[in-house]
Amino acid sequence: MRWNRSCYLMVVLAMIGSQSLFAQSNYKVSTIVIDAGHGGRKPGAAGSFSLEKNVALAVALKLGKKFEEEMPGVKILYTRKTDVDVDFYKRAAIANDAKADIFISIHCNSMPAKNRITKGTETFVAGMHRIDEQNVAIRENADIKLEKNYKANYDGYDPSDPETFIILSLFKNKFRDKSMQLAGLIQNNYTQVDKRVNRGIKEQGILILQRCGMPAVLTEIGFISNPDEEHYMNSFEGQQEIVNSIFNAVKVYKKRNDTN
Repeated sequence: MRWNRSCYLMVVLAMIGSQSLFAQSNYKVSTIVIDAGHGGRKPGAAGSFSLEKNVALAVALKLGKKFEEEMPGVKILYTRKTDVDVDFYKRAAIANDAKADIFISIHCNSMPAKNRITKGTETFVAGMHRIDEQNVAIRENADIKLEKNYKANYDGYDPSDPETFIILSLFKNKFRDKSMQLAGLIQNNYTQVDKRVNRGIKEQGILILQRCGMPAVLTEIGFISNPDEEHYMNSFEGQQEIVNSIFNAVKVYKKRNDTN
């Protein structure tokens, strides 16, 4: 028997009331996509002796290796593992096609040439003013993000039904909430453990984040335009601290959010 409008609304209201949308979708961090910003003919920001694309790649590869060694049950995917250019939409597509549970993009910040003083870390999530761009990605992931046996349990589930988008819009808001939570954990590790300057969590209309149908963050690991931070981000010790901060943030996030 087909679900009618009242049945949809009852489920939606129950989800809202319980604040357990992720729990109802059997959410578990089992696949993580790590994105090294820029690459190839797009070098990103330049410091006095290094390029953003190379720093981001080095950190991304070390981060992935740490996950593979210490979280063997989690699948790690990369948007790039070499010095190649990958279009923004393809980076998001890699995460969406893999039904990833977290997307982490790594970048270096920069200021105009005359400013060599500004320093610190900041982490971005998708800005609400452009969050509608997530609709397609969420629709594409609907079967996996909803209960695994959703169609079997609820005969008549139709992705083209307008009422279904009420549920998907809740996922979209949950993605924002979870992105904010992960960003906060990353920033806390940078500042409380590594004693870095905290420039906070920010919402912006960053294309790559808008197109991800899962919790997603872009973390600026330091200012390549600042000589001290450039050396830090290129050093073994600095990269190890950055990797540990992101890894430990995900570890706490996973523990808090895994529902099975």
